Amino acid sequence: MTPQMLEFLNTGGPALWAIAVLSVLVLAIVLWKLWRLALLGAWSTRAAEALVAGQPATPKGLRARFAADVIATRHLPDAVAREEVMRLGARVLTQLRTGLRPLELIVTIAPLIGLLGTVLGMIEAFQALETTGGQADPAILAGGIWEALLTTAAGMGVAIPAAVALSWFEAIAERVQTDLEDLATRLFIQARPAN
Repeated sequence: MTPQMLEFLNTGGPALWAIAVLSVLVLAIVLWKLWRLALLGAWSTRAAEALVAGQPATPKGLRARFAADVIATRHLPDAVAREEVMRLGARVLTQLRTGLRPLELIVTIAPLIGLLGTVLGMIEAFQALETTGGQADPAILAGGIWEALLTTAAGMGVAIPAAVALSWFEAIAERVQTDLEDLATRLFIQARPAN
């Protein structure tokens, strides 16, 4: 860490240090989540479609693994198979949503920590004004207010990208949920005997 960065963090006090830690956590969670989604095959659809079409395919990606699991339930009675498919779908969605709760927490607390830093800084500025009997140098007072507002800006600067990432990850989970429901329905329709 450079001396300028340390000086900047010290300017904002403990609140800015806490926000800096949160920013590192956001980056780590987002990178980890992208890696997990890639490992799960969250964007892969081709193999699942091939399985639904009755073509041989290696179940790569979470949709294809789910489709293969649904196909494997065909020997079960209809009600039992539906319950098993619901359980399998819930398991996939849980894997997709893992790690989103900490991101959600950071979206909530980063601006609050920034606001706390601002309030504490304003208290210090007004205490300085009080101790000088109202004769404080406006430049010194402005500097204290600037330092106080710095934490609010930093808190929002962490919360906004975290909120965008959270929204994107939730959209991926919703898309996968829709795809799983569609795959299960299509596979159940295929398994029913024709009248």
